[in-house]
Amino acid sequence: MSFWIKIILELGKVRISLPIALSALVGYTLKTGTLNSDVWSLLFGVFLMSCSSGAINHIQEYKTDALMPRTKNRPIPSGKISLKAAIGVAFAFFAYGAFILLFSFPPIVFLTSFLTLISYNLIYTPLKKVTAFAVVPGSLVGALPPFIGWFAGGGQLFDEHILWVSLFFFIGQIPHFWLLLLMFGKEYTLAGYPSLNTVFNDNQIKRLSFTWILATVATSFIVAMTVLQGSITMFFLLIYTFYLLFSLSVGILVKKDIPIRASFLKLNFLYLLMMILLIVDSLY
Repeated sequence: MSFWIKIILELGKVRISLPIALSALVGYTLKTGTLNSDVWSLLFGVFLMSCSSGAINHIQEYKTDALMPRTKNRPIPSGKISLKAAIGVAFAFFAYGAFILLFSFPPIVFLTSFLTLISYNLIYTPLKKVTAFAVVPGSLVGALPPFIGWFAGGGQLFDEHILWVSLFFFIGQIPHFWLLLLMFGKEYTLAGYPSLNTVFNDNQIKRLSFTWILATVATSFIVAMTVLQGSITMFFLLIYTFYLLFSLSVGILVKKDIPIRASFLKLNFLYLLMMILLIVDSLY
C-alpha cells in the first residue's frame, strides 16, 4: 500500500502541488482576513486539481522523461505504473478536485483552477517543445493560484492587492526556470527540447536570470509597500529582499558569477516567505 501511495503522490507532483495550494490560501486570506471552515475545502480542492495537472504532465512527457537522467526514474518511464493506470489516477485527482471546488465555491473558483491546469498542460508543456522561451507564457501557472483563493473569498478581478501579488509570482517563475536550466540544461538537450543553452552561453543565461531576479525583487518591494503597508511583516520581507539583492549582486558584479544552486534556493525561500508573511499579515 505504501508503495502505491508513494507512486500516486509522485504522479501528482506533491512538492509542487502543496505550494500551489498555499498560494491559493494567500489569495483567500488576503481577501477575507480569516481562516474559516471553507479553507480546508479550498486547500484540498486546489491541491487535487494541481495533482491532476502534475499527473497529466507525467503522461504527456513520459517518453522524453525516459531520455533524461533526472527524470528517467519517474513512475511511468521506470515502469512502476502503467500508462493506463496513470491516466486513471489523473482523472481521479481531477474529478475529486473539481467536485470539491464546484460544490463549495462559486463556479469562477473552479474555472480559474481549470485555467491554471490549461496553462500548464495545454500551453506551457506543448510550447516548450517549440521554443526555449515557453516559460514566459507558462508563468501563468504561478500567477493564477492566488486568484483562485481571492475569488473563493468573494474578491473582484481588478484589485491592486491581488494584482501585485499575482505579478510577483508571475515574474518569479522565470528566473526559477532559468536557474533550473543552468543546472539541468544539458539534459533538456538530450531529450530534444529547444534550450537556451543553444542560444546563449552560461554567463549570458546567468545575467538574464539575474535581470529577472531583479524584476522579482522589484515586485517584492512593491508588494511590501502596497499590500503589507508598514506592518512588522513588511520589515521581515524587506530585510530578506535586501539580503537577496545584496548577496546576488556581489556575485554578479564583483565575482562576475552567481552561485546557481544557492541562488535557486534563496529565490525559492523568497516565494515561501512571501506566502507566509502575506497570510500572517492578513490574519493579524
